[in-house]
Amino acid sequence: MALGLFRVCLVVVTAIVNHPLLFPRENATVPENDQEIIRKMQAHEEKMQLERLRLEEEEAQMAAEKEAPEQVAEEGQQQQETLALNLWTTLCMILFLIIEVWRQDHLDGPLPECPGGDEDELPVLGSAPLRGVTLPSQAMLGHFHEHGIRGTMADAARTREFVEGFVDDLLGALRKLCNQDTDMEVEDFIGVGSMYENWPADRPLLCHLFVPFTPPEPYRFHPELCCSGRSVPLDRQGYGQVKVGRADGDPLGCICGKTKLGEDMLCLLHAKQSGAQPCGEMEDLLCAPESPYLDTMRVMKWFQTALTKAWQRIAHKFDFDLAFGQLDTPGSLKIMFRSGKAIPFNLIPVIQSDNSDLHFVSHLPRELSGETPASSTDWLLSFAVFEQHFLRITSKGLPEGACHLSCLQIASFLLSKQSGMEGACGLGASGLSTYHLKTALMHLLLSRKASDWKAAQLHSRLQELLCFLEKSLLEKKLLHFFVGNRKVPEALGLPEAVRRAEPLNLFRPFVLQRGLYRRTVDSFYKMLENAPTLVSEYSLRVPSSQASLSTKAVVL
Repeated sequence: MALGLFRVCLVVVTAIVNHPLLFPRENATVPENDQEIIRKMQAHEEKMQLERLRLEEEEAQMAAEKEAPEQVAEEGQQQQETLALNLWTTLCMILFLIIEVWRQDHLDGPLPECPGGDEDELPVLGSAPLRGVTLPSQAMLGHFHEHGIRGTMADAARTREFVEGFVDDLLGALRKLCNQDTDMEVEDFIGVGSMYENWPADRPLLCHLFVPFTPPEPYRFHPELCCSGRSVPLDRQGYGQVKVGRADGDPLGCICGKTKLGEDMLCLLHAKQSGAQPCGEMEDLLCAPESPYLDTMRVMKWFQTALTKAWQRIAHKFDFDLAFGQLDTPGSLKIMFRSGKAIPFNLIPVIQSDNSDLHFVSHLPRELSGETPASSTDWLLSFAVFEQHFLRITSKGLPEGACHLSCLQIASFLLSKQSGMEGACGLGASGLSTYHLKTALMHLLLSRKASDWKAAQLHSRLQELLCFLEKSLLEKKLLHFFVGNRKVPEALGLPEAVRRAEPLNLFRPFVLQRGLYRRTVDSFYKMLENAPTLVSEYSLRVPSSQASLSTKAVVL
């Protein structure tokens, strides 16, 4: 039994001694297990690293998607701010250029007039048409035109015939005074204006006659158009210049040394001091000093001198006198009878432009243009012959007895009477003329169909004409009918340079001269207020059943 107990104890001690936890060996399996664990941990760590990178990438992608709309909105806002800044810069530059152009245009001229009142008190667009003034009825207008205005047509025909016969004799005498080799050649006159367009409106009846002239051989006139455009100063729009040169292109010279002149002969190319002048000198009677361009003032001086000498040659054949009329209107003549009756008319020297109906005019009466030349070498461009052709062609397509000329006659009559009353009262002149009325009518003729101009629509068309003029006055804009108007019929033969030019505003002076503008607007509305009274006074008799007359007094 003791031996067995000893064996049990020995086994227990051996087991304890050989236990791996108490006495580990160098080749034990624990380190092998650690390496495996480490490998697993490294693999897990790599897996976790990849997962972390994937999550970071997804987070970055989600953040980018979230920030994209905000970035787009921010970029859009920046673009809008940049666009607004560029727009303001552009507007400021345009405003600066406009101010600079205006300053250069009027630096040497007088300052614009400033009225005592405020321009804001004037009517504005959108208010009642014609300030609510009611025009006379259709029946009254028809009666007034038939008895008050139409009766002047017969007198107009007789006056026109008499003046034309006398002018033929006068120009014939003038041609006899001229030397064919050295003097200007005067051609046959051309009748223009209301007397030749069948709408004379008021007395005295006045004939306007263009007298074309050409230089002697071998010289030629070279007209140069100055239509509206960017390269043309504002004060020269609607004008032109006439250059004098030889037909063969040689410099300007004279031939007065080649021909013996009589005592009554004048070399119109050079001044005459003591015999003939040398060819190279520029002391030209008709051109501006040291310039090859014709001078309007010198042309008018030559024309007046020539007319005076021509009249002296034929005065004994007539039992009336001839005198120059208005001193500020060269070419204004007046036939004075012993009975005291007078017949005025205008002779205007002109230069034809390249065989067209466009003429360069030294001056125009106010009722034909209303403009003042910018310098003595600037010639007005006159479309009077084109206007006459347009009215004639248009009338052929209108109904019989169309009211277009009746509208123009009545409006011109009212304007003439209003201007006369204001002149008698010493008031300032209005800037409105019959040329503006005719321009407005031609615009309406081009825009309305032919059936709208029947005689029964006289009242409607007259009111439309005055409303068109009112709108143009309030906007300070009335475009020239021919310059820059591509709607004009091609059958008229308008020069292409005129058709393609920039539109010309006839009311541009109102933008600069506020005093003139206010007087014109006031005069226009006074004319409308006085219309019923004027129509009533100048009508012979209107039956009370046809119209109710206004008892409103004339406003001055």
